[in-house]
Amino acid sequence: MTAAIVGRAPETGQGLAISIADGRIAAVEAADYHGPLYLSAGLVDLQVNGYATHDLNDGTVTPERVLALTEMLLALGTTTFLPTLVTASEANITAGLMAIREARARYPLVARAVPFVHVEGPFISVHDGPRGAHPAAHVRDADIAEYERWQAASGGLVGLLTLSPHSDAAIALVRHAAGQGVHVAIGHTDASPEQIHAAAAAGATLSTHLGNGISALLPRHPNVIWAQLADDRLTATLIGDSHHLPADTLKVMLRAKGLDKALLVSDVVSPGGLKPGIYHQTIGGRVELQANGRLGPPGTPYLAGAALPLGDCVARTVTMTGLSLAQVLGLATRHSGRFAGGRGLLEIGAAADLIQFEWAPDAERLTIAATYLGGERVWAR
Repeated sequence: MTAAIVGRAPETGQGLAISIADGRIAAVEAADYHGPLYLSAGLVDLQVNGYATHDLNDGTVTPERVLALTEMLLALGTTTFLPTLVTASEANITAGLMAIREARARYPLVARAVPFVHVEGPFISVHDGPRGAHPAAHVRDADIAEYERWQAASGGLVGLLTLSPHSDAAIALVRHAAGQGVHVAIGHTDASPEQIHAAAAAGATLSTHLGNGISALLPRHPNVIWAQLADDRLTATLIGDSHHLPADTLKVMLRAKGLDKALLVSDVVSPGGLKPGIYHQTIGGRVELQANGRLGPPGTPYLAGAALPLGDCVARTVTMTGLSLAQVLGLATRHSGRFAGGRGLLEIGAAADLIQFEWAPDAERLTIAATYLGGERVWAR
């Protein structure tokens, strides 16, 4: 058994000590600790497109790039993440999957942090608005045969699939993938409420970045937001970066779904973490990164992915919603971890993937002090 890792419990602020044995949590006990560090399960992010120039979607991803991205995310407190491949040609999606597969085989750190891959598209709405920044040229009809070719090339690495259930073919793919144990999410959609409920009945369990990737103008009712909020079979993933959802909207969505049916994602893309300026990225082309973390085409009200990591989203969501730090951490650890193989738990027998961090009310980020995977410290400030 290792020496205890100590910090403050986010729920109470009291001292907490975690003892580790064989990479798992052996004991969770009160401790005489009065320092500034909080102690939590590591963050679990279901939607990462890239960070700090490390792009997963430019068609040239390598195992080395996946490793570099993993190391950066560990320094930001994310101990589990799903590399996210977006709408592209089948060749590019397959190449990305194979690069991630090779990274997991070659680097134990990647194998530990990446349980599987999220493919977002290409089976989404082709219309402006719900399509978001995904390239229209590569949007296509849902195709079980193509999905199976992805799985064959990657060794079954696709574990989360986002699609729009606006057709019978899409509903059939939901049923097929869910039947294999793959998580299926509804996103980038202009499907009818009836189609959304049919997708949930077929096995869809998530709504990808609910409130984003939809038309700018919607009927008051019914519409795609109401239908997904109302369907208790769907857990909402939400981007809490203060740009994708206004505070009032985020609060109402969390109240409607309930905290047990919601989680946070970053949706971070390759310019994230860089200095403010103009960049070119695969998702959205020419974009402007502002000092406040907003990312979108210059001079427009539109967004093109996100630029803030999940720890920043946690801190900003506390401020926007008035929820406690412990409640919001749950949205980014155990709730998201349910869709990543049971990660993000702080209990006896769980994997000892932990973070120590500093935080103060109204802070815009969690300041990570140390990150542990399986009880081994893999990053320290």
